Amino acid sequence: MSALSGEEIGRYARHLVLPEIGGPGQQALKRARVLLIGAGGIGSPAALYLAAAGIGTIGIADDDTVSLSNLQRQILHQSADVGTSKLASASRSINALNPHVAVESHALRIDARNGAGIVTGYDVVLDGSDNFATRYAVADLCEAQRRPLVSATVERFSGQLTTLAPFAQDEAGAPRPRYRDLFPAPPPAGLVASCEEAGILGAVAGVLGTLAASEVVKLVCGIGEPLFGRLLLFDALAMRFEEIRYRARRSDAGCD
Repeated sequence: MSALSGEEIGRYARHLVLPEIGGPGQQALKRARVLLIGAGGIGSPAALYLAAAGIGTIGIADDDTVSLSNLQRQILHQSADVGTSKLASASRSINALNPHVAVESHALRIDARNGAGIVTGYDVVLDGSDNFATRYAVADLCEAQRRPLVSATVERFSGQLTTLAPFAQDEAGAPRPRYRDLFPAPPPAGLVASCEEAGILGAVAGVLGTLAASEVVKLVCGIGEPLFGRLLLFDALAMRFEEIRYRARRSDAGCD
């Protein structure tokens, strides 16, 4: 499974010359199984870049169909796909980009009841879902199943990104933080406007999806410094990145 064909060597040539990736890293990418939660604004660029990077198996969980308003940011899908399953559209786009990638489709919305058996079948999970119930459910499932989670969100002209592995310890031997250490509880219903209500600059989803894909590649290859205990904030209007550090909660601990 991990051996690269001649065609793959040519395809991934720019990875292979990177000392941090090289042959071993590319083989790790080929062996990897990554689950995307959502084939929408964040999942679309993430899926394309993960497929281009050579992730061997990409799973996608989504229960929606393509609508015309999706096309402003959900670049996995084309005009001809309106009214069809996002899973079918995503699979076609990924296979057209890289036939070496296997796509596994999960036609459902992940929740605490149905998610454990799915999450456990993957090495890394990337959550680009658009609602709080799914985000909390996925975070809890990944913690319970000991799977690293890359979590990305977008709204209007801004986005947030972090990486979680609360089942592991940091370099000092302290537990890494949970999603609920960063966001203890969902906001009250109606407090945060939906994408339909607030709008979203399409390119913002592209930025966050691409950054999330970079985090997944780093985790699979074991390179760089993932966003453990760090929340990356992106403001497109100011074209500015900021970072907030957070830690596992104790009686006297919270966000820095």
